[in-house]
Amino acid sequence: MKSVIVSVTKTGDDIAKTISSTMECYVYTREMVVKEGINNIARSIMGEFQNIIFISSTGIAIRSIAPYIKSKDKDPAVIVIDSSSKYVISLLSGHIGGANDLTIKVADIIKAQPIITTATDNLGILAPDIIAKKYNLVIEDLKKAKDVSAKLVHGEKVIFLDEEGFIKTPSGYLNLEEVSSLNNKKVDKNDKDDNEVFFQLSKLGFHDFLKKNNISGVVAVTNKSNFMDLVDIPVLKLIRKNIVVGIGCRKNYDKEKMLSIVRDELEKLNIDLRAINSVATVEVKRNETAIRNLSEILNAKLKIFSIQDIRKVQHKYRGSDFVEKTIGARCVCEPCVELAGGETFLMNKLSKDGMTCAIGKRA
Repeated sequence: MKSVIVSVTKTGDDIAKTISSTMECYVYTREMVVKEGINNIARSIMGEFQNIIFISSTGIAIRSIAPYIKSKDKDPAVIVIDSSSKYVISLLSGHIGGANDLTIKVADIIKAQPIITTATDNLGILAPDIIAKKYNLVIEDLKKAKDVSAKLVHGEKVIFLDEEGFIKTPSGYLNLEEVSSLNNKKVDKNDKDDNEVFFQLSKLGFHDFLKKNNISGVVAVTNKSNFMDLVDIPVLKLIRKNIVVGIGCRKNYDKEKMLSIVRDELEKLNIDLRAINSVATVEVKRNETAIRNLSEILNAKLKIFSIQDIRKVQHKYRGSDFVEKTIGARCVCEPCVELAGGETFLMNKLSKDGMTCAIGKRA
Protein backbone atom coordinates (compact mmCIF):
# COMPACT_ATOMS: atom_id res chain seq x y z
CA MET A 1 0.00 0.00 0.00
CA LYS A 2 1.49 3.34 -1.03
CA SER A 3 -0.97 5.90 0.44
CA VAL A 4 -1.74 6.86 4.01
CA ILE A 5 -4.24 9.26 5.60
CA VAL A 6 -3.65 10.98 8.95
CA SER A 7 -6.79 12.45 10.51
CA VAL A 8 -6.70 14.61 13.63
CA THR A 9 -10.46 15.13 14.10
CA LYS A 10 -13.66 13.09 14.08
CA THR A 11 -14.80 15.04 11.02
CA GLY A 12 -11.52 14.12 9.40
CA ASP A 13 -12.23 10.45 10.08
CA ASP A 14 -15.40 10.75 7.97
CA ILE A 15 -13.47 12.42 5.16
CA ALA A 16 -10.87 9.65 5.36
CA LYS A 17 -13.60 7.03 4.94
CA THR A 18 -14.81 8.73 1.78
CA ILE A 19 -11.31 8.81 0.30
CA SER A 20 -10.38 5.26 1.32
CA SER A 21 -13.57 3.91 -0.23
CA THR A 22 -12.27 5.08 -3.63
CA MET A 23 -8.50 4.68 -3.36
CA GLU A 24 -6.54 2.18 -1.29
CA CYS A 25 -5.15 3.88 1.82
CA TYR A 26 -4.01 3.03 5.31
CA VAL A 27 -5.84 5.32 7.74
CA TYR A 28 -4.64 6.75 11.04
CA THR A 29 -7.84 7.87 12.78
CA ARG A 30 -8.00 10.65 15.38
CA GLU A 31 -8.03 8.02 18.13
CA MET A 32 -4.85 6.38 16.75
CA VAL A 33 -3.14 9.78 16.42
CA VAL A 34 -3.94 10.64 20.04
CA LYS A 35 -2.67 7.25 21.21
CA GLU A 36 0.55 7.05 19.13
CA GLY A 37 1.43 10.74 18.81
CA ILE A 38 1.52 12.57 15.53
CA ASN A 39 5.30 13.06 15.59
CA ASN A 40 5.86 9.32 15.95
CA ILE A 41 3.40 8.64 13.13
CA ALA A 42 5.07 11.25 10.90
CA ARG A 43 8.49 9.73 11.47
CA SER A 44 7.19 6.32 10.41
CA ILE A 45 5.10 7.32 7.38
CA MET A 46 7.66 9.68 5.82
CA GLY A 47 9.90 6.71 5.12
CA GLU A 48 7.22 4.14 4.39
CA PHE A 49 4.58 5.69 2.12
CA GLN A 50 4.69 7.38 -1.29
CA ASN A 51 1.55 9.47 -0.71
CA ILE A 52 0.67 11.13 2.61
CA ILE A 53 -2.69 12.83 3.13
CA PHE A 54 -3.15 14.97 6.24
CA ILE A 55 -6.65 16.00 7.26
CA SER A 56 -5.59 18.82 9.52
CA SER A 57 -4.30 22.36 9.47
CA THR A 58 -1.24 23.01 7.29
CA GLY A 59 0.64 24.02 10.46
CA ILE A 60 0.14 20.62 12.07
CA ALA A 61 1.22 18.85 8.88
CA ILE A 62 4.30 21.02 8.36
CA ARG A 63 5.53 20.78 11.94
CA SER A 64 5.10 17.00 12.07
CA ILE A 65 6.95 16.22 8.82
CA ALA A 66 9.60 18.96 8.96
CA PRO A 67 12.32 16.90 10.75
CA TYR A 68 12.06 14.15 8.13
CA ILE A 69 12.15 16.15 4.90
CA LYS A 70 15.20 15.19 2.80
CA SER A 71 15.08 16.43 -0.82
CA LYS A 72 12.57 16.82 -3.61
CA ASP A 73 13.75 13.64 -5.36
CA LYS A 74 13.37 11.55 -2.18
CA ASP A 75 10.42 13.01 -0.28
CA PRO A 76 6.93 11.52 -0.59
CA ALA A 77 3.96 13.46 -1.90
CA VAL A 78 2.30 15.29 0.99
CA ILE A 79 -1.09 17.01 0.75
CA VAL A 80 -3.40 18.62 3.31
CA ILE A 81 -7.21 18.66 3.49
CA ASP A 82 -8.94 21.17 5.77
CA SER A 83 -11.47 19.77 8.25
CA SER A 84 -14.40 21.25 6.31
CA SER A 85 -13.17 19.44 3.15
CA LYS A 86 -13.37 22.63 1.10
CA TYR A 87 -9.73 22.63 0.02
CA VAL A 88 -7.03 20.10 -0.88
CA ILE A 89 -3.56 21.65 -0.78
CA SER A 90 -0.40 20.33 -2.43
CA LEU A 91 2.20 20.75 0.31
CA LEU A 92 5.39 18.83 -0.48
CA SER A 93 7.00 17.23 -3.56
CA GLY A 94 4.44 18.58 -5.98
CA HIS A 95 6.20 17.54 -9.18
CA ILE A 96 8.57 14.59 -8.74
CA GLY A 97 6.68 13.10 -5.79
CA GLY A 98 3.34 13.62 -7.51
CA ALA A 99 1.62 15.74 -4.85
CA ASN A 100 0.03 17.99 -7.47
CA ASP A 101 -1.54 15.02 -9.26
CA LEU A 102 -2.62 13.53 -5.93
CA THR A 103 -4.21 16.85 -4.95
CA ILE A 104 -6.33 16.88 -8.10
CA LYS A 105 -7.31 13.23 -7.64
CA VAL A 106 -8.36 13.62 -4.00
CA ALA A 107 -10.14 16.92 -4.66
CA ASP A 108 -12.22 15.17 -7.30
CA ILE A 109 -13.14 12.38 -4.86
CA ILE A 110 -14.38 14.70 -2.09
CA LYS A 111 -15.59 17.47 -4.45
CA ALA A 112 -13.17 20.05 -3.05
CA GLN A 113 -11.08 22.86 -4.51
CA PRO A 114 -7.50 21.79 -5.39
CA ILE A 115 -4.83 24.31 -4.38
CA ILE A 116 -1.57 24.07 -6.33
CA THR A 117 1.00 26.82 -5.84
CA THR A 118 3.85 25.75 -8.12
CA ALA A 119 4.32 28.60 -10.59
CA THR A 120 4.94 26.48 -13.70
CA ASP A 121 1.66 24.60 -13.22
CA ASN A 122 -0.30 27.82 -12.80
CA LEU A 123 1.26 29.23 -15.99
CA GLY A 124 0.57 26.07 -18.00
CA ILE A 125 4.28 25.30 -18.39
CA LEU A 126 5.69 21.79 -18.02
CA ALA A 127 8.59 22.09 -15.59
CA PRO A 128 11.64 19.92 -16.37
CA ASP A 129 10.93 17.63 -13.42
CA ILE A 130 7.40 17.01 -14.69
CA ILE A 131 8.79 16.10 -18.12
CA ALA A 132 11.25 13.77 -16.45
CA LYS A 133 8.55 12.04 -14.42
CA LYS A 134 6.16 11.73 -17.36
CA TYR A 135 8.73 10.10 -19.65
CA ASN A 136 10.77 8.20 -17.03
CA LEU A 137 13.88 10.34 -17.48
CA VAL A 138 16.64 10.99 -14.96
CA ILE A 139 17.19 14.61 -13.95
CA GLU A 140 20.88 15.38 -14.27
CA ASP A 141 20.93 18.10 -11.62
CA LEU A 142 18.02 19.23 -9.43
CA LYS A 143 19.47 22.72 -8.96
CA LYS A 144 19.75 23.16 -12.73
CA ALA A 145 16.15 21.98 -13.08
CA LYS A 146 15.02 24.56 -10.53
CA ASP A 147 16.98 27.31 -12.32
CA VAL A 148 15.47 26.40 -15.69
CA SER A 149 11.96 26.40 -14.17
CA ALA A 150 12.62 29.90 -12.83
CA LYS A 151 13.68 31.07 -16.29
CA LEU A 152 10.48 29.68 -17.82
CA VAL A 153 8.34 31.34 -15.16
CA HIS A 154 10.03 34.68 -15.89
CA GLY A 155 9.33 34.34 -19.61
CA GLU A 156 12.91 33.73 -20.68
CA LYS A 157 13.68 31.71 -23.81
CA VAL A 158 14.53 28.05 -23.23
CA ILE A 159 15.25 25.55 -26.02
CA PHE A 160 13.89 22.00 -25.77
CA LEU A 161 15.75 19.24 -27.61
CA ASP A 162 14.97 15.54 -27.70
CA GLU A 163 17.91 13.70 -29.24
CA GLU A 164 15.63 10.89 -30.42
CA GLY A 165 12.80 13.20 -31.47
CA PHE A 166 10.18 11.23 -29.50
CA ILE A 167 8.90 13.93 -27.17
CA LYS A 168 6.86 16.80 -28.55
CA THR A 169 8.15 20.20 -27.49
CA PRO A 170 6.32 21.12 -24.24
CA SER A 171 4.44 24.36 -23.76
CA GLY A 172 6.70 27.31 -22.97
CA TYR A 173 9.81 26.06 -24.81
CA LEU A 174 11.33 26.79 -28.22
CA ASN A 175 11.96 23.79 -30.48
CA LEU A 176 14.45 22.94 -33.21
CA GLU A 177 12.07 23.93 -36.01
CA GLU A 178 11.67 27.37 -34.44
CA VAL A 179 15.45 27.66 -34.20
CA SER A 180 15.63 26.80 -37.89
CA SER A 181 12.99 29.37 -38.80
CA LEU A 182 14.54 32.14 -36.73
CA ASN A 183 17.91 31.52 -38.35
CA ASN A 184 16.35 31.51 -41.83
CA LYS A 185 17.68 27.99 -42.40
CA LYS A 186 15.79 24.75 -42.82
CA VAL A 187 16.62 21.29 -41.59
CA ASP A 188 16.16 18.73 -44.37
CA LYS A 189 14.19 15.96 -42.69
CA ASN A 190 15.02 13.61 -45.58
CA ASP A 191 18.76 14.07 -45.18
CA LYS A 192 20.05 11.02 -43.33
CA ASP A 193 22.73 13.13 -41.68
CA ASP A 194 20.02 15.28 -40.13
CA ASN A 195 19.10 12.37 -37.88
CA GLU A 196 22.05 13.43 -35.73
CA VAL A 197 21.03 16.32 -33.50
CA PHE A 198 24.65 17.50 -33.31
CA PHE A 199 24.76 17.81 -37.10
CA GLN A 200 21.51 19.75 -37.10
CA LEU A 201 22.74 22.17 -34.45
CA SER A 202 26.00 22.74 -36.29
CA LYS A 203 24.16 23.30 -39.55
CA LEU A 204 21.95 25.92 -37.93
CA GLY A 205 24.85 27.79 -36.38
CA PHE A 206 23.26 26.99 -33.04
CA HIS A 207 25.86 28.60 -30.79
CA ASP A 208 25.60 31.88 -32.69
CA PHE A 209 21.82 31.64 -32.51
CA LEU A 210 21.91 31.32 -28.71
CA LYS A 211 23.90 34.52 -28.37
CA LYS A 212 21.94 36.54 -30.93
CA ASN A 213 18.50 35.59 -29.66
CA ASN A 214 19.01 35.82 -25.89
CA ILE A 215 18.43 32.11 -25.26
CA SER A 216 18.92 31.59 -21.53
CA GLY A 217 18.76 27.80 -21.21
CA VAL A 218 18.51 24.42 -22.90
CA VAL A 219 16.67 21.30 -21.77
CA ALA A 220 18.06 18.30 -23.63
CA VAL A 221 16.73 14.74 -23.56
CA THR A 222 19.76 12.57 -24.25
CA ASN A 223 21.76 9.54 -23.13
CA LYS A 224 25.05 11.32 -23.75
CA SER A 225 27.64 12.01 -21.08
CA ASN A 226 28.93 15.14 -22.81
CA PHE A 227 26.22 17.16 -24.53
CA MET A 228 26.67 20.79 -25.58
CA ASP A 229 29.33 21.20 -22.90
CA LEU A 230 30.89 24.21 -24.62
CA VAL A 231 27.70 26.28 -24.54
CA ASP A 232 28.02 29.08 -22.01
CA ILE A 233 24.39 28.94 -20.83
CA PRO A 234 22.72 26.34 -18.56
CA VAL A 235 22.11 23.01 -20.31
CA LEU A 236 19.97 20.65 -18.28
CA LYS A 237 20.11 17.01 -19.34
CA LEU A 238 17.09 14.79 -18.86
CA ILE A 239 18.70 11.40 -19.26
CA ARG A 240 16.87 8.72 -21.21
CA LYS A 241 17.49 5.25 -19.76
CA ASN A 242 17.65 3.35 -23.04
CA ILE A 243 21.02 1.58 -22.89
CA VAL A 244 21.38 -2.17 -22.38
CA VAL A 245 24.61 -3.85 -21.26
CA GLY A 246 24.93 -7.57 -22.04
CA ILE A 247 27.47 -9.40 -19.86
CA GLY A 248 29.11 -12.82 -19.67
CA CYS A 249 32.10 -13.78 -17.54
CA ARG A 250 34.05 -16.59 -15.99
CA LYS A 251 33.13 -17.77 -12.50
CA ASN A 252 33.95 -15.50 -9.53
CA TYR A 253 34.99 -12.61 -11.74
CA ASP A 254 36.48 -9.58 -9.98
CA LYS A 255 33.68 -7.04 -9.54
CA GLU A 256 35.93 -3.97 -9.62
CA LYS A 257 37.57 -5.10 -12.85
CA MET A 258 34.18 -5.68 -14.50
CA LEU A 259 32.91 -2.27 -13.40
CA SER A 260 36.08 -0.58 -14.66
CA ILE A 261 35.90 -2.25 -18.08
CA VAL A 262 32.22 -1.42 -18.58
CA ARG A 263 32.70 2.18 -17.44
CA ASP A 264 35.62 2.62 -19.84
CA GLU A 265 33.59 1.34 -22.78
CA LEU A 266 30.61 3.54 -21.92
CA GLU A 267 32.94 6.53 -21.66
CA LYS A 268 34.33 5.81 -25.13
CA LEU A 269 30.75 5.79 -26.44
CA ASN A 270 29.97 9.05 -24.60
CA ILE A 271 27.16 7.32 -22.70
CA ASP A 272 26.05 8.71 -19.35
CA LEU A 273 26.13 5.98 -16.69
CA ARG A 274 22.64 7.00 -15.62
CA ALA A 275 21.34 6.03 -19.08
CA ILE A 276 21.75 2.31 -18.38
CA ASN A 277 18.33 0.69 -18.42
CA SER A 278 19.38 -2.89 -17.74
CA VAL A 279 22.25 -5.30 -17.30
CA ALA A 280 21.46 -8.60 -19.01
CA THR A 281 23.01 -12.04 -18.64
CA VAL A 282 22.32 -15.77 -18.80
CA GLU A 283 20.56 -17.74 -16.06
CA VAL A 284 23.69 -19.64 -14.98
CA LYS A 285 25.26 -16.27 -14.07
CA ARG A 286 22.30 -14.93 -12.08
CA ASN A 287 24.23 -15.12 -8.79
CA GLU A 288 27.56 -13.87 -10.10
CA THR A 289 28.66 -11.19 -7.63
CA ALA A 290 30.37 -9.01 -10.25
CA ILE A 291 27.27 -8.88 -12.47
CA ARG A 292 24.93 -8.14 -9.58
CA ASN A 293 27.30 -5.44 -8.36
CA LEU A 294 27.37 -3.90 -11.85
CA SER A 295 23.58 -3.77 -11.91
CA GLU A 296 23.42 -2.15 -8.47
CA ILE A 297 26.15 0.43 -9.11
CA LEU A 298 24.57 1.47 -12.42
CA ASN A 299 21.09 1.52 -10.82
CA ALA A 300 19.93 -0.71 -13.68
CA LYS A 301 17.52 -3.63 -13.76
CA LEU A 302 19.15 -7.06 -13.79
CA LYS A 303 17.61 -9.15 -16.57
CA ILE A 304 18.18 -12.90 -16.65
CA PHE A 305 17.58 -15.05 -19.72
CA SER A 306 17.42 -18.81 -20.04
CA ILE A 307 19.62 -20.97 -22.23
CA GLN A 308 16.51 -21.68 -24.31
CA ASP A 309 15.90 -17.95 -24.82
CA ILE A 310 19.46 -17.42 -25.97
CA ARG A 311 19.44 -20.40 -28.34
CA LYS A 312 16.55 -18.80 -30.25
CA VAL A 313 18.67 -15.82 -31.32
CA GLN A 314 22.30 -16.99 -30.98
CA HIS A 315 22.57 -17.86 -34.70
CA LYS A 316 22.80 -14.13 -35.42
CA TYR A 317 26.09 -13.79 -33.55
CA ARG A 318 29.55 -15.31 -33.53
CA GLY A 319 29.67 -18.10 -30.99
CA SER A 320 32.18 -20.32 -29.25
CA ASP A 321 32.37 -24.12 -29.02
CA PHE A 322 33.94 -23.73 -25.57
CA VAL A 323 31.09 -21.54 -24.29
CA GLU A 324 28.52 -23.94 -25.72
CA LYS A 325 30.20 -26.88 -24.01
CA THR A 326 30.37 -24.97 -20.73
CA ILE A 327 26.86 -23.48 -20.44
CA GLY A 328 24.85 -24.94 -23.34
CA ALA A 329 24.69 -21.80 -25.50
CA ARG A 330 27.24 -20.52 -27.99
CA CYS A 331 27.30 -16.89 -26.83
CA VAL A 332 25.88 -14.69 -24.09
CA CYS A 333 26.36 -10.93 -24.20
CA GLU A 334 24.99 -10.07 -27.67
CA PRO A 335 21.90 -12.32 -27.47
CA CYS A 336 21.17 -10.87 -24.01
CA VAL A 337 21.29 -7.32 -25.38
CA GLU A 338 18.75 -8.27 -28.04
CA LEU A 339 16.52 -10.15 -25.60
CA ALA A 340 16.57 -7.15 -23.23
CA GLY A 341 15.21 -4.91 -25.96
CA GLY A 342 18.40 -3.58 -27.52
CA GLU A 343 17.52 -2.89 -31.15
CA THR A 344 20.75 -1.16 -32.16
CA PHE A 345 24.25 -2.24 -31.15
CA LEU A 346 26.57 0.56 -30.08
CA MET A 347 29.31 -1.96 -29.32
CA ASN A 348 29.41 -5.56 -30.47
CA LYS A 349 30.99 -8.25 -28.36
CA LEU A 350 34.14 -7.20 -26.54
CA SER A 351 36.18 -10.05 -25.05
CA LYS A 352 38.55 -8.90 -22.36
CA ASP A 353 40.25 -10.55 -19.40
CA GLY A 354 37.75 -13.37 -19.04
CA MET A 355 34.55 -11.42 -19.63
CA THR A 356 32.44 -10.48 -22.64
CA CYS A 357 30.39 -7.32 -22.99
CA ALA A 358 28.06 -5.85 -25.61
CA ILE A 359 26.18 -2.55 -25.48
CA GLY A 360 22.95 -1.75 -27.25
CA LYS A 361 20.23 0.89 -27.39
CA ARG A 362 16.52 0.33 -26.87
CA ALA A 363 14.05 1.95 -29.22
